[in-house]
Amino acid sequence: MFRTRIKFCGLRRPGDVATAVALGVDAIGLILVPGSPRHVTLDTAAKLRAGLPPLVGSVVLFKDADAGFVQEAIDAVRPDLLQFHGNEDAAFCASFNTPYVKALAMGGRLSLRAEARRYASASALLLDSHVPGGMGGRGETFAWTPLPKVARPLWLAGGLTAGNVGNGIKALRPFAVDVSSGIEARPGVKDADKMRAFVAAVRRADQKLK
Repeated sequence: MFRTRIKFCGLRRPGDVATAVALGVDAIGLILVPGSPRHVTLDTAAKLRAGLPPLVGSVVLFKDADAGFVQEAIDAVRPDLLQFHGNEDAAFCASFNTPYVKALAMGGRLSLRAEARRYASASALLLDSHVPGGMGGRGETFAWTPLPKVARPLWLAGGLTAGNVGNGIKALRPFAVDVSSGIEARPGVKDADKMRAFVAAVRRADQKLK
């Protein structure tokens, strides 16, 4: 059976991490972007990451951070993946000897094929709804029109909820879906019922893609 991977992003509380793990998500995201309502310190990120069991991935998210801070975060948190949401070029993203995901601003005009060539060293490309220079987590989707085939796995993000993620999976068949605001009671505070409903919606969508 086709299985869409699930990442819960913007986690800040141990209880939310425990719920995510119990629901069988594939990865959690820890946001290291000052000013984000979902920002966590390196110390908190390290503690949350340390609480993960084997086979649940940890992803740390940056936006135009300097190389020193990225390396400090790698040393402190020991993430499985880095996620870059700013104007970082491929050479910068690949310079830390850690697999990375590059977010693409689908709210602007871009060529997915060109970006896939540009970030050929990325483990995956994350398609988010923000405009260039912006940040995700705003609860907005982008137009889910057919996309060209590229060599990189695609993660779908931007405004996903239990109510619409099935449509996104049907339209784009992404390797993974990435949700933050759609499973929250308020920014940075996850809602267990919404988390549970989101996972169930993804699994229903997968069943229909047999």
